[in-house]
Amino acid sequence: MSVKLILLNLNKIFEDNTGIVRFGNLKFTVMDKRKATKVIRGEHAIDGAGVRLRRVLGQRNIAEFDPFLMLDGFDSTDPRDYIRGFPWHPHRGIETITYLIKGRVEHGDSLGNRGTIHDLECQWMTAGSGIIHQEMPKESERMLGCQLWVNLPAKDKMTQPAYGDITQDKVALVEEENATARILAGSYKGERGVFEGKYVKVKYLDIDLKPDSRWTYNETPNDETLFIYLLEGTLAVDSNLSQFENRSCAVLFTSDNKDSNQYDAIEVLAGEEGARFVLLAAKPLREPVAWGGPIVMNTNEELELAFEELDNGTFIKHEI
Repeated sequence: MSVKLILLNLNKIFEDNTGIVRFGNLKFTVMDKRKATKVIRGEHAIDGAGVRLRRVLGQRNIAEFDPFLMLDGFDSTDPRDYIRGFPWHPHRGIETITYLIKGRVEHGDSLGNRGTIHDLECQWMTAGSGIIHQEMPKESERMLGCQLWVNLPAKDKMTQPAYGDITQDKVALVEEENATARILAGSYKGERGVFEGKYVKVKYLDIDLKPDSRWTYNETPNDETLFIYLLEGTLAVDSNLSQFENRSCAVLFTSDNKDSNQYDAIEVLAGEEGARFVLLAAKPLREPVAWGGPIVMNTNEELELAFEELDNGTFIKHEI
């Protein structure tokens, strides 16, 4: 078919809701895409009792990454970087999600929960009205993973705290030609993860992409926040898939069209060593945030009250 003929018959092209465009006997796919609008590489930080980590998301990123508040990445082969851990400390108004690619972390809390996660396992804690807990990494050949904070809606800030482990045997697995997807929460390719957020419907995927492979994803509506955190390898995320980002960065993907019925795709390309990243998505809360250390509320008055209750011993609202 000549170029001239194509130009003369452009009005015969049409697109249906499957994204397939037909022209005579020819058929090809056209897909709207989200753009990588922000890359955040974070900075080195020390938290807890002396844990060295990389703080990627924090208070400067609240509006763009809503409902995700904080993301810390950790990657070390030296136990001195993490062995002191995060001794007993309070939380209120959030959920914390700790995921390990490699390593071992023990958890204990004021509800009496105890648990240990290992390689490819997750701890999901709802702080709700208030909980005191500790997270203690144990010496491992390598400690690789991340912790995410998810904001709770105002109406659920004072909900009952809860804790759960997602062990490796419970993680749904989807094998693709060029990737392995593990579903911690939400769904992917018709498979559902064992966990579903009760207050914020977080999608949490772990994607292990083979070297020099493209990966396309279009299962999140445009009105939701979507970003990835690159744990290992290199990944091209720009529109030409030519500029590679290194590990320990977060990439926010956005669409100009915020229609909840549209599902614009993201497309990425792994480098020569492959790429390992987590994909996170959820609907933004669009509520005011008052954040003081481990406590996140909606107003300064609520924040002040929480610290007063810590001082006078009334912080814990739900006992064992």
